[in-house]
Amino acid sequence: MKLQFKHQKFQQDAANAVCDIFAGQPYSLFQYRVDSGDSPTLDDMGWKNRKIELDDDIILAKVQEIQKKNLIMPSQKLEEHYNFTIEMETGVGKTYTYIKTILELNKRYGWSKYIVVVPSIAIREGVYKTFQITQDHFAEEYGKKIQFFIYNSGQLAMIDHFATDSSINVMIINSQAFNTRGKDARRIYMELDEFRSRRPIDVIAETNPIVIIDEPQSVEGKQTKKQLTEFNPLFTLRYSATHKKDSIYNMVYKLDAIDAYNKRLVKKISVIGITQSNATATEGYVYLDRINLSKAAPTATIEFDVKNKNGIVHKTATVNEGYSLYENSGSLDEYKDGYIVKEINGKDGYIEFLNGNRIYVDTVIGEMNEEQIRRIQIRETIKTHIEKERLLFRKGIKVLSLFFIDEVAHYKWYDDAGQAQNGIFAKTFEEEYSDIVNNLQPELYDDEAYFNYLKNIDAKNTHAGYFSIDKKGHMTDGKISKKEKISDDESAYDLIMKDKERLLSFEEPVRFIFSHSALREGWDNPNVFQICTLKQSNSDIRKRQEVGRGLRLCVNKNGERMDENVLDKDVHNVNVLTIIASESYDSFARGLQTEIAENIDRPKAVTEKLFEGRIIERINGNKFVIDEDTAHSIYFDLIANKYIDKKGLLTDKYYEDLNNNAVKVAEEVQEYTSEIIDIISSVYDEKCSLPIENAKDYNVELKLDGNKIDMPEFKALWSKINTKTVYEVHFDTNELIRKAVSALNVDLKVADIFFKVEKGSQTEKIESKEALLEGKTFVKEDTKSYDSKKQPIVNSTVKYDLVGKLVEETGLTRKDIIAILIGIEKNVFNMFKNNPEEFIIKAAKIINDKKAATVIKHITYEPTKQHYDIDVFTDNAIKGKLDVTAMKAYKHLYDYIVYDSNIEREFAQDLDTDKNVAVYVKLPNSFFISTPVGKYNPDWAIAFYEGTVKHIYFVAETKGSMSSLQLRLIEDTKIKCAKKHFATISNDEVIYDVVDSYDKLLEKLRS
Repeated sequence: MKLQFKHQKFQQDAANAVCDIFAGQPYSLFQYRVDSGDSPTLDDMGWKNRKIELDDDIILAKVQEIQKKNLIMPSQKLEEHYNFTIEMETGVGKTYTYIKTILELNKRYGWSKYIVVVPSIAIREGVYKTFQITQDHFAEEYGKKIQFFIYNSGQLAMIDHFATDSSINVMIINSQAFNTRGKDARRIYMELDEFRSRRPIDVIAETNPIVIIDEPQSVEGKQTKKQLTEFNPLFTLRYSATHKKDSIYNMVYKLDAIDAYNKRLVKKISVIGITQSNATATEGYVYLDRINLSKAAPTATIEFDVKNKNGIVHKTATVNEGYSLYENSGSLDEYKDGYIVKEINGKDGYIEFLNGNRIYVDTVIGEMNEEQIRRIQIRETIKTHIEKERLLFRKGIKVLSLFFIDEVAHYKWYDDAGQAQNGIFAKTFEEEYSDIVNNLQPELYDDEAYFNYLKNIDAKNTHAGYFSIDKKGHMTDGKISKKEKISDDESAYDLIMKDKERLLSFEEPVRFIFSHSALREGWDNPNVFQICTLKQSNSDIRKRQEVGRGLRLCVNKNGERMDENVLDKDVHNVNVLTIIASESYDSFARGLQTEIAENIDRPKAVTEKLFEGRIIERINGNKFVIDEDTAHSIYFDLIANKYIDKKGLLTDKYYEDLNNNAVKVAEEVQEYTSEIIDIISSVYDEKCSLPIENAKDYNVELKLDGNKIDMPEFKALWSKINTKTVYEVHFDTNELIRKAVSALNVDLKVADIFFKVEKGSQTEKIESKEALLEGKTFVKEDTKSYDSKKQPIVNSTVKYDLVGKLVEETGLTRKDIIAILIGIEKNVFNMFKNNPEEFIIKAAKIINDKKAATVIKHITYEPTKQHYDIDVFTDNAIKGKLDVTAMKAYKHLYDYIVYDSNIEREFAQDLDTDKNVAVYVKLPNSFFISTPVGKYNPDWAIAFYEGTVKHIYFVAETKGSMSSLQLRLIEDTKIKCAKKHFATISNDEVIYDVVDSYDKLLEKLRS
């Protein structure tokens, strides 16, 4: 199996943020004579990076422009000179991004020498693996391959090749190879006989390499910083999710944990916690696993002690009210005093016994030792794994679970004959796995293929250990760094990397992996869905490190990443990482939130300053700058609408209106509502910015009602809406050209390039720390502006393929683009000379705007012979929390309904109580309509009884606001396409429309 890679906009944006710093630098391939050392007869020519020819003032202006565009506080100077910071959350493809950046820099400027510095062997091996598996992917885009190698002081010929080869060359080196006192580390600074009496560092430095530091917070100590300068870097790029706050220099791109989650670039995090109550050790041991809700009375799944002929063992049972633990435990005295189930509360998630003891889900009463905690963790991991696996099996997605342990002996130990024996964790795993699988009830699920798959896998073959290996071939803890608690065993990482793709295959029976916690940095397999750390209570692994091992979006059996392009809204239904913690959910979630907050550089409250000076860009490329008065109006309206409290913190009212698409903003910026919401979203709110779910909160799983599927009204409705369509766009190209020319002549505005150079001096006295923080210790003395038209300072040798770039951005033919450029007025075209980059960006946006409008006007849908199968209603498990996101339903296709907003809840309540409604369904995300601007998933399909209303079949979209200004252009386009789709497949028998309440729907039904 080969992993597939996609071009993603955020990765291109990150690459552009770096490359645009040097706009105006001439493209050049620069040769020089390589130092021949003590062999004067050798006359090697080398290739080096050409020096930067732009002034610092120009580079600073470019950096500031990029920072404003990316909503980053502008740098006041070039900090640490040519050091540039890129923040990227774990799991989004940081290594992929800087490989792409390398190729872009080479394409634009010809720079070909790079050094990637990493903090550990684990990361080094991971980086090397990524260079390997992305090589063909990038070769397709750039038409060239990177030559890459890992620095080895014993293979110095590679350094000569690095210097003399004309292609793109990358040397990967871990910081220990040049900044420690060991013999190998010193060799890079020594004149070596086998290297023609040269110092390796000198040969490398002569190439002016671009240095990329992967995880600088782990690389850079005082000594390392100093020694990095000996590489003579042209400039340095710094990539990490967790930069140290005092080492962030000239940040040009930021994709933090909140952005990554909101853009659905990483998995959603869910936690199963274990809590021990304050009950005394003399009381009976009881663990409440879950509450089971259905049409019948709720039941509870519990674990308690049972006496049998072999002694005391744990038993799992599903119980009803009235169940006696004493009678079912073999009459154990610890359950004699009132351990009869009195109440099972599904809403609040607890059971209560006659003796008054109340126990909540994931809580234990009675005595519990370390071994019992580990057993519960292992069992919960297996159960969660199988539940996830059953749902994803039909999608061709292999599910993996990862156990981190502190001692290999807990997994395997060796007897006197050298034979491997199961340790306590492996033994417990096999016992629990067999018990869970043997007690599954296939008849409850329509998953014959999955249960056949399970039947063919034995417990002992489905788990494997990845550890260091000693000379006898035995698993061992290996050598572990005392400082970082990370292993430096190359053989262990090599095994992990080698098996990465194999573990993703269904033909490989291993699904549960045990590995040493010291090897955690080596694990980044995308299909890890469960992580369980069976660590000792004093372990100091940070929660974010644990979670980071499983954040990547998963891939299917073909190596295709299951992202938004494939799954659309279902990304976070499929991609959920569950952490099985040895502490309570609240404790783990609070700790993880705290760690994330430590590395989030966001405002904590809404203020007027949050908006002031922000640049909002219109669809046609024109910019709107929020001035002081407008910022005041926005802020005042947020208070008036009760969206913020006295401290500027966002209220529940704001989030409620946000979920209902009903956020109101000041009249002056109503046209930019979505952009204002984006600015508000940049505020860090611990409650909502990065939700960490309690896996056991979802106490309702929807079940299809077979009687409703068989209703003639539903069958008729389904037959009229389940046809798939294809769309075609037939329009007059000349019409598009005319409209584009007209729009460009009116709307295209390109600013001339001005560079401002400011001079200032430090004040005579620094009054306080606050003065330093507020920037009051420098006084501006002089300002000069340079107009690029009168004093060209950007290198004029840069060639822009205007036609090619516009073809690339718009998808039109070269012929059409040339016709548009010929048609625009001369003064408009001349803007290109003054600011080519902005001309291309804005012209492409205007052309695409006209193209989109033309497409909608001329689009037609044609039915195909393909239909949606009824399986779309069982493809994914739909879960909710009773009375919070789920409620009992009576006319819904399922027994319950899960809602996303108050509007949806009220809409469903009205459907349930209307006697004219026969049946309705909230359509699953996998039911969609293809449009030119992406997949579209309507909300509701409703069938009314014949003779009660004018239109029997209705497909509805519920929106909190019906104002077209508040509907994004893309969403509006999708809705227009949906109307044409349903009209085509149903011969106008199915009515589709957007409504904001059930009353509005009834109005349309009667019209």
